[in-house]
Amino acid sequence: MPPVDKIPEGEDTIRILLTTDNHVGYNETDPVRGDDGWKTFHEITRLAKQLDVDMIVQGGDLFHINKPSKKSLFHVMKSLRLNCMGDRPCELELLSDPTQALDSGFGTVNYEDPNLNISIPVFAISGNHDDATGEGLLSPLDILSVSGLVNHFGKIPDSENITVSPLLFQKGRTKLALYGMANVRDERLHRAFRDGHVKFQRPNIQTDQWFNLFCIHQNHAQHSITSSIPEMYLPNFLDFVLWGHEHECIAYPVHNPETGFDVLQAGSSVATSLSEGEVADKHTFLLSIRDQRYSIEPIKLNTVRPFVLKEIVLSQTDLISGAASKSDVIALLSQEVESSIVKANENFKQNNAELFDEDDTEEDVAKKIPLPLIRIRVEYSGGYEIENTRRFSNRFVGKVANPNDIIQFYKKRTSETGPKKTKFSDKDLLEEGESNKKSTEIQLQDLIEKFISVADLSLLPEAGMNYAVKRYIDNEDKHVLQNYIENEIKKETEMLMKIDIEDTSVYDKDNDYSKKIFRQLLSQIKLENKKIDHESMDFDMEPSLSTKKAAPKRNTKKTKRSEEIVVSEDEDDDFQEEIEEKPAARKKSGRNTKANKKEEIISDNDDDIIDSDLDEGQQQTTRRGGSAPRAKRVSTSSRGRGRKTSSLKDSVMNL
Repeated sequence: MPPVDKIPEGEDTIRILLTTDNHVGYNETDPVRGDDGWKTFHEITRLAKQLDVDMIVQGGDLFHINKPSKKSLFHVMKSLRLNCMGDRPCELELLSDPTQALDSGFGTVNYEDPNLNISIPVFAISGNHDDATGEGLLSPLDILSVSGLVNHFGKIPDSENITVSPLLFQKGRTKLALYGMANVRDERLHRAFRDGHVKFQRPNIQTDQWFNLFCIHQNHAQHSITSSIPEMYLPNFLDFVLWGHEHECIAYPVHNPETGFDVLQAGSSVATSLSEGEVADKHTFLLSIRDQRYSIEPIKLNTVRPFVLKEIVLSQTDLISGAASKSDVIALLSQEVESSIVKANENFKQNNAELFDEDDTEEDVAKKIPLPLIRIRVEYSGGYEIENTRRFSNRFVGKVANPNDIIQFYKKRTSETGPKKTKFSDKDLLEEGESNKKSTEIQLQDLIEKFISVADLSLLPEAGMNYAVKRYIDNEDKHVLQNYIENEIKKETEMLMKIDIEDTSVYDKDNDYSKKIFRQLLSQIKLENKKIDHESMDFDMEPSLSTKKAAPKRNTKKTKRSEEIVVSEDEDDDFQEEIEEKPAARKKSGRNTKANKKEEIISDNDDDIIDSDLDEGQQQTTRRGGSAPRAKRVSTSSRGRGRKTSSLKDSVMNL
């Protein structure tokens, strides 16, 4: 449904401030840019107070890392306490059981807690930067949740079978169903949607009178077939989708004619990469809902640091290539940087005219304008001489906010020629392509992935190492690689110790034969590692990145929340055949050598759930092939301070 021009305030209007990807704590050790994240977040919460909204919905990545510093926590909690707490009553009435969507341990939303004075409740989901890790699987949002400042919703306890339960609100005659889904690995979530393992619960009365708002934090742009979530995977009954994770701010929602809902890509509130996706102006959004109609108002953020990006191709300029071109290139680029600084300052003054007075001196104006971010991308193919990037950038210390990386030099990739191409080819590794943020910067993860792919790793799974490096880079988790490698070494050691080898068959032979036997054992372990479904690896649940199949002569039992799977495998036959190609080196196992099939036992606890398939009106089938049972209707008591509608509340399903 397309938005209307404007919905006025009133007793039937729900007003929501939308924001996402605040990345508080990004680059906080930088003396210039370290406070950008929390300052803009404070501006957003202050706007919520000034606009007198009913709630704030945050679409993930409130913090830049999942272990934020005390400084980041302090400023976020301070902003929430200053702007979201007070005596103003919240007029939203909660109609559903919040325990299905919230897991705070208190059984209610914060504004209904009699021990708290919450004027503007904040509802937030976890993104890929502030997700749950470590013992207890706690995220920074869980800390804010138990403190009573934030309602952390949309948690995914089982990423193989996902049930999305809404929070149901009412104000006057307007009814809101708020859905949320925390970040899940894109490949895993793509597979879950594809296989029908994602279910959305819906109210069982007045279904067509609810405004359905969904918050998701996944890749929106398609980088590969399974590394993003197509909009067509989302259910058609949704009315509005707040899409987080993508940093490019698109100021107005885009209608999807195939699904019927509108998608708002709100973008980040702070630039975390100097790429094209960060150039657009940053906004927060005021969403006004009345009945099934809505209006959206983008509000430009004033505390965002100005950013100018330019692209220069030296071969298209008047400069002559060659060794003597270095000074000319430096002069040209210096002029471009200076003009970009002037442009950034002028843009800031135009967008924030209320900050300046007519009698301000040049010194006063300079103090009110933050140092800009400048990025000049220079393609220097054709024999041009260039200067060291940092040496050039340091010429502008005190004029720009990023004095170490103003310039980015790159060349067009050329095919490698020559009589010999080494195993580790620098040109192959330095192939330049578009990154997830529309940047052509070479990523460390890509380099390591290419090295690992050609390396002969016998114990550590290649996909696991790649994912560990990704988490180390993206989430700045200092312990992720150490924990992963230590856990894998422990697992592989246990696997090797389980293998029985006849002493005489090894020690009576020469060293070369013993080495061959050991290499065969490593090959078998590597073969087992390759059988892993790499997409199913989840970093949130275990320090290890992979879940291997059972080792030879070992039984394992793995338990999930919603199902219990008992796996019994004996692979001695295959392993024996590989070893017997050489003289016998193992004892023949006395156990039954016939491979046992997996036995799957599913405990069904879905008696109180209504499952909504991606197409309305159809019930989602369970893994046994039957249709999901209907929900038990349970009435709940309201402790809200808003207006009451007991008859409707008693009729709404207990989610």
